[in-house]
Amino acid sequence: MVQQSSQRRPVQNSEVYVLSQVPPFPPLCPPSPITPAEDFDDAPADARSLTQPDIAVCGKRLAIEERLSRAVHVIATETAALHNLTHLYSTDSCARDGFTRAADTITSRHGNGGKLVVIGVGKSGHIAKKLVATFNSFSITAVFLHPTEALHGDLGQISPHDTLVMITFSGKTPELMTLLPHLDVSLPLLVLTSHTSPETCELIRYRPNAILLPAPVHESETTSFGVAAPTTSTTVALTVGDALAVVVSQELFPSVASVFSRNHPGGAIGAAFSQKQPQQQPPATPSSLPAQPSLATQPSLATQPSPATQQPPTPRQQQLPPTVFSAPTICTLMVPFATIPTLKAPPRTTTDTTPPKPLTGLDVLRTGYISPSGWVWVCLPPPNNNNNNSASGDGEGAVSPRRIRRMDDADVARPLDETGGLVTPRRAFVSVEAGTSV
Repeated sequence: MVQQSSQRRPVQNSEVYVLSQVPPFPPLCPPSPITPAEDFDDAPADARSLTQPDIAVCGKRLAIEERLSRAVHVIATETAALHNLTHLYSTDSCARDGFTRAADTITSRHGNGGKLVVIGVGKSGHIAKKLVATFNSFSITAVFLHPTEALHGDLGQISPHDTLVMITFSGKTPELMTLLPHLDVSLPLLVLTSHTSPETCELIRYRPNAILLPAPVHESETTSFGVAAPTTSTTVALTVGDALAVVVSQELFPSVASVFSRNHPGGAIGAAFSQKQPQQQPPATPSSLPAQPSLATQPSLATQPSPATQQPPTPRQQQLPPTVFSAPTICTLMVPFATIPTLKAPPRTTTDTTPPKPLTGLDVLRTGYISPSGWVWVCLPPPNNNNNNSASGDGEGAVSPRRIRRMDDADVARPLDETGGLVTPRRAFVSVEAGTSV
């Protein structure tokens, strides 16, 4: 053995290896990545603690998981309520009709100088205050009225052109039921409640002409959370109120963003708006306002200040630094004529023997539907000599979205030259400098 080792000769033995029958080795796996421990200490544990679980760490983790699970349950429950609300206003005729009537009421009475009087108590009162702030930010005047304070003198806030809004989940809040007999029955009343039918709402039973705005929940808050605390119900009520505010503002104003930015110069929203318009200057005097393009298609409609009325700026005006919080001007709020569709009567050829079909209110309604701003420019043929009550007088004029919404069934079928007050003729336009601040 020693001699073979020193001469480095192979050791011979009697074993025989058959290579084809040797099982193959499995492929090597990549090494597992090293993951840091979350809350574990790398130091050796005491031998006496190896036989017991770390109760403190496990208990803390279980408490965190339970807390987050409860939070997710609340979020999921309120999300389900909003999904249910979306389906309701997409399919239910009662909800859709109530929302339409509510929007029409607010827009029509807003033009008469009326305001919204939102009434609520408790959590519904807090929702009412938030909705009042939202409507005011859109230049839709709204005030909050506490039902108890209303019975002690605050009823004086209500004017003949106002619209009343009551927020009550149950539909029978005692404070609102006590106030109801003291409210003028001629004032329109909107009821924001959980009821989906007027027959089940006790408040509407005493005021049958009230407009129902359903804001139901898919399950009671006691079932969801074990307590009847207003949570899901306030979420859906706030959502319906926000939807009403946004929709009405879009129908009243051509540029809702301009209105909102004018009413909200402070905070992060105001700062974001100021960054978008860095070139604005402080409001100037009428004598120093530059001439801007007017609202009409003819450039001559814009008034140009004469040299005699122009005055050089005072040293005080020259030293004023530029500011971004200037008032909006007519130019920023106007509706460009290029976006207003034109409604014309069909041309009459020399071979036509039948009189042309006159334009009717239905034609205006169709054109206003496709108009981005809702405005319609009407071009009528020259009026007959025997008809001195033409709606346009000089053959052309504008129809505003508000007047289109106020058309009744008779106006839709009546020719435009027989519809007084629908078309504003060009001769009635008032020329205003585009740089005039509002």
